[in-house]
Amino acid sequence: MSKLSHYSKKGEVRMVDVSNKGVTARTAVASGFVKMKHTVVREVRRLRNPKGNPLEVARIAGIAAAKRTAEWIPLCHPLPLTHIDVTARLCENGVELRSEVTATAQTGVEMEALVAVTAAALTVYDMCKALDKAMEIGDIVLEKKTGGKGGDFFRDKRSMDRHSNKSPRKTGVRSRAR
Repeated sequence: MSKLSHYSKKGEVRMVDVSNKGVTARTAVASGFVKMKHTVVREVRRLRNPKGNPLEVARIAGIAAAKRTAEWIPLCHPLPLTHIDVTARLCENGVELRSEVTATAQTGVEMEALVAVTAAALTVYDMCKALDKAMEIGDIVLEKKTGGKGGDFFRDKRSMDRHSNKSPRKTGVRSRAR
């Protein structure tokens, strides 16, 4: 087993010292899904949700959350993010969320991408809970990361298509950062 980087020699939890690490370009992509009833999907598609367009609000929430990841996750380093893209796509059985985060830094942006998707999913739930409190948030995963000493990671392509049985199709409502 490799050395646990977040523990001191005394076993105390600590933030990793990255001051000697090289500054490199880093990117991370994460995704998630909010499963909802067909009736809720229909109301979102028709923009008849009581709180407004949940896809657009979720996109903005994801962007804002990525910028504040170090406040969410105690041992994360605050990073100078250079780009955040969050998309929300309405599918037959819910909302597919995706984030891509980039930075030129001494540590990776995986947590920023995952926090963006998580905040976006929670926002979709909040915006639609008046229509259905039984929605399910899940499938939040890191799809890929590039840059840094640890090298690149790409999730197996078959697992990336996990929503294909949910019949993703264009439904007339989409929100994407430009």
